[in-house]
Amino acid sequence: MTATAPRFGSAPLVRLLLVTTVLLGTVFTVLSGTASAHAALTGSTPEDGAVVATAPKDISLTFSEQVAMGDNSIRVLDPSSKRADTGKIRDLSSGSTVAYGIDLHAGLPDGTYTVAWQAVSADSHPISGAFTFSIGAPSKTTATVPAEEAGGGVVGVLYDIARYVSYAGFILLVGGAAFVLGCWPRGASVRPLQRLVVQGWLTLTAATLVLLLLRSPYTGSGELSDAFDLGGLRDVLATKTGAALVSRLLLLGAAALFVAVLFGAYAKRETPRDREESEEESKERKDLTFGLAIGGTVVAAGIAGTWALAEHASTGIQPGLAMPVDVLHLLAVATWLGGLAALLVALCRAPSLENAAVRRFSRIAFISVVVLAATGLYQSWRQVGSWSALWGTSYGQLLLVKVGLVGVLVGIAWFSRRWTGRLGQRAEAETEAKAQTETGVGVGAEAATGSETGSGADTAAATTVVGDSERATQLARQKAALATARQKRIRDADPGRIGLRRSVLAEAGVAVVLLAVTTVLTSTEPGRTAEQEAGATGGTTATAPATEGPIALTLPFDTGGENGKGTVRLSLDPGRSGANAMHIYVDGPDGQPLDVPEVKAAFTLTAQQIGPLPITPEHLAPGHWSADAVQIPMPGDWQLQLTIRTSDIDQTTVDKNVKIG
Repeated sequence: MTATAPRFGSAPLVRLLLVTTVLLGTVFTVLSGTASAHAALTGSTPEDGAVVATAPKDISLTFSEQVAMGDNSIRVLDPSSKRADTGKIRDLSSGSTVAYGIDLHAGLPDGTYTVAWQAVSADSHPISGAFTFSIGAPSKTTATVPAEEAGGGVVGVLYDIARYVSYAGFILLVGGAAFVLGCWPRGASVRPLQRLVVQGWLTLTAATLVLLLLRSPYTGSGELSDAFDLGGLRDVLATKTGAALVSRLLLLGAAALFVAVLFGAYAKRETPRDREESEEESKERKDLTFGLAIGGTVVAAGIAGTWALAEHASTGIQPGLAMPVDVLHLLAVATWLGGLAALLVALCRAPSLENAAVRRFSRIAFISVVVLAATGLYQSWRQVGSWSALWGTSYGQLLLVKVGLVGVLVGIAWFSRRWTGRLGQRAEAETEAKAQTETGVGVGAEAATGSETGSGADTAAATTVVGDSERATQLARQKAALATARQKRIRDADPGRIGLRRSVLAEAGVAVVLLAVTTVLTSTEPGRTAEQEAGATGGTTATAPATEGPIALTLPFDTGGENGKGTVRLSLDPGRSGANAMHIYVDGPDGQPLDVPEVKAAFTLTAQQIGPLPITPEHLAPGHWSADAVQIPMPGDWQLQLTIRTSDIDQTTVDKNVKIG
């Protein structure tokens, strides 16, 4: 037996290390490359809101970094919402300039045209936008663009759920296996822990397949039915994210071999024996443990690398340092939170858990938190960049929430460490329960043996003995069940174990929320990039959410003449960029409609040097003025100016800043 054991334990591990090393090298080779974080549209020809005298031959868009575009990524719509482009997108990039263009049909009539675009940023997240320009003069337009941003809708929700589930599966797989190897080797033979790790593998594999199928509609059409489009899947496989997902599936194949060895050969060697372990067997067991630890670390690092090399870490400043730091960050999170889940399962489902295992996990968790803090601090500096971005961007605000949750988690962990110190190991009680279990099983075995010995005397005697044997076996099962129940009562009666179980359960609850915030954070534009875009555009929309829904304003006015005081009420529906319906109501001091000779309006976007865009509403009824298809070319902080004339010489202009989404 000792001659064959090394071949059974060592050969699969050698193959595992070779396979995973090749796969990991393939991942880094295929996915290598850097960029600069979320892309942004930095310019266009014609410019947003421009009025050109003659129809241009094409439209060009310039981006802050390399983006991926499909066949339908740029659409130009005429005032009647018909396609005005030829559908052929050309790559106009040269040097450090990233630009794409699309040709227009010849002989386009005058009017306002809408350009809608969508692309995939270098950090794998979809981006989109729209703007307008006019030929000859602005006009009414019925062109509509998707109300949802790229990556939104049902597909976006399902994709985000799959991303959350994939993180959870990775944490359970890596953290559960690390808990068994590093804290409680005997746990390899405990069924609940085996199920936890296997479920983590199944969850991560299933979520990766879903992400691969949803990637095409997520970055493209947004239609769920396109998830099974083979052409779209082929295009996804040619992208960096598609290669990362396929590489993750290959690495999960190696992880399946690791799990099989962990709960097969390793579990058998760690199962308590009635005899003393020989020196050779002890050496073989240690070699197997070491091989599993090395192989498991390589596989886990490779899987973590599929995230690091395809998302935020692969873009922006210092990507060569950021990617390995991100891998360490993910491994630390998985070791801590996944080990926490394994500890909770062991406390609630395992018949016994040694104090030494809990203390080992406490030390490993402490090291994981230190690594997590160090890598998280570097990532925060890299992605945020300034105090203003920390407070004034969505990424920075989410990061503060994450830091707060980590603080709560560390606080609860401190109580868990205190319970760990108080945990009473009731070895004598457990030993007694175990002895009673073995005694019960022995009685059943002896009864069964006696029945076999007495068989054959005569037919009546054999029947009696067989009946006694069945009753003895049943009695043995009952005694074993009672001993197990007694052992569970002894385990649950330990106040230290109860307190530790509750604190660990609280940690797990906070960890679930923390994982959700982290998932949202990884799909949010980094604060450093958002602040840079705000600086480039004058700070119009990067640091504050736009107002949603119709806009309603009430402004007092006083022209200084007779009957020159009153209130003007304005509504703008739907209150976002594009066509809007405007209604203006002028009331006198008594609240009744005030019929004035003239009302005018104008919008100015100072940051972009757009405007003033004059609007001359139509007089519908006393005190009521209206204008249809008021064109707001882009979202931002617009200055609204209302001019009210109450006589031939008396008029005034009131203004108000309005945030339009």
